[in-house]
Amino acid sequence: MNLSFFDQFTSPCLLGIPLILLSMLFPALLLPSPGSRWITNRLSTLQSWCIDLITKQLMTPLNKNGHKWALILTSLMILLLSINLLGLLPYTFTPTTQLSMNMALAFPLWLATLLTGLRNQPSASLGHLLPEGTPTPLIPALILIETTSLLIRPLALGVRLTANLTAGHLLIQLISTASAALLTIMPTVSILTTIILLLLTILEVAVAMIQAYVFVLLLSLYLQENI
Repeated sequence: MNLSFFDQFTSPCLLGIPLILLSMLFPALLLPSPGSRWITNRLSTLQSWCIDLITKQLMTPLNKNGHKWALILTSLMILLLSINLLGLLPYTFTPTTQLSMNMALAFPLWLATLLTGLRNQPSASLGHLLPEGTPTPLIPALILIETTSLLIRPLALGVRLTANLTAGHLLIQLISTASAALLTIMPTVSILTTIILLLLTILEVAVAMIQAYVFVLLLSLYLQENI
């Protein structure tokens, strides 16, 4: 029984080939294709409006140097948002429940922001490791603590996204299993459980959107510290 709950987090295979790559490429099919007209239909207009809103929200705290990252951050936001929401559909696989994928997204982007700061303003970037006015006996300890907090950032990004989505998917499966098991024994309790399941599903939709936004927002804040 315990293994069946976690089977949803294993990538489905076809002829021994994992289909995770196909599931990661599928959100790209939702993006509108360029046409000869300015406005093609209502869906393209809505997608363009959402992309413009996301870009403005992410680029507001950054200066002009940080606007070069607009395409990367907006694309990452759309990718995570699409994968998280598509993963809530029945009989689907959510790649963002895999820590390996989230770390593969978090670590290179965090390292890029860190190297950007070390290249453009090395003194200010290294100055974050030691706050001004620190007593002399506390300097070694504070440098060690700040360095640890700096290096743990990509791990926190990946674990946060993985843990929130994994917990939500497990909770949905547990409640749905209980609702189906109680249907013949206690129908009233089963109906109440189903109502709770619907409310939880709505909550998970919000969590999927919020976690994608938080992931990209924290990367933009790390970028703000280094430009």
